[in-house]
Amino acid sequence: MNNAPTAPARSLWRPPRPLPPRRPLGPPLGAYYLGLLILLYLPLAVLFLFSINANTSLSFPLQGLSLNWYRQLFELEALLRSARNSLVVAAGSSLVATFLGATVAILVVRYHFRARNFLLALAVLPLIVPFIVLAVALLLLFAAFSVDRSLWTVGIAHTVVALPYTLLIIMARLAGFDAAIEEAAMDLGANYPTTLRRIVLPLIAPAMVSAWLTAFTVSFDEFALALFLAGTEPTFPVYLFSQLRFANRLPVLIALAVLLMIGTLTLVFIAERIRRTE
Repeated sequence: MNNAPTAPARSLWRPPRPLPPRRPLGPPLGAYYLGLLILLYLPLAVLFLFSINANTSLSFPLQGLSLNWYRQLFELEALLRSARNSLVVAAGSSLVATFLGATVAILVVRYHFRARNFLLALAVLPLIVPFIVLAVALLLLFAAFSVDRSLWTVGIAHTVVALPYTLLIIMARLAGFDAAIEEAAMDLGANYPTTLRRIVLPLIAPAMVSAWLTAFTVSFDEFALALFLAGTEPTFPVYLFSQLRFANRLPVLIALAVLLMIGTLTLVFIAERIRRTE
């Protein structure tokens, strides 16, 4: 009988490597970052200044400060109707795009099939195709099937362009948690639809909310597709473009644009905060 001591088994666990220390930005990178912030937000600041300018002339120096343009917003029915059209189209298209993005993300991440790469490439193709080219293609497609231009056609187009954003956001979340959680649920007797409903969807719910908010901002701000496909019911970007030739209406339009820009930035910050807290 061999009583020689045996070597202890080596543990497979390894402590995680510490993250590298954060380094402060050097002067060149700091100046570049500051310049980038100025280029991004200085136009917004100028837009806000002109929205409270008492004069209709969009030039410096300002002729006094006034909130009169904000009060006149509720007196322009066509302006409010175009903003409502944008809200309806953005809410509906982002909801459909989020559902389709979640479906495609689950198929691509959790299943392996022959057309997997083709499906992924097809879903992200709108990120590559210029919107103006896509707008002409969809216009010809709807005309070939005798589909009248309306908010429905705009909503379909916005669903197409928002799908890649929702897909990539939800795919990143699905790749972030272990598939063994789903396998454990199915080992305990749950079928895959039940596992999706009770395990997967609650885990990716924050990513789906973030994807919906991102798709909403993409749809609400989109102009080229809406210009070709809106018909007689323009969205707000199309209406804003059509009113640029009337100088006396510009301050009111700028005031509404400031409010919508604040709302859009708020949605973007909320989406980013949700994504970071997953």
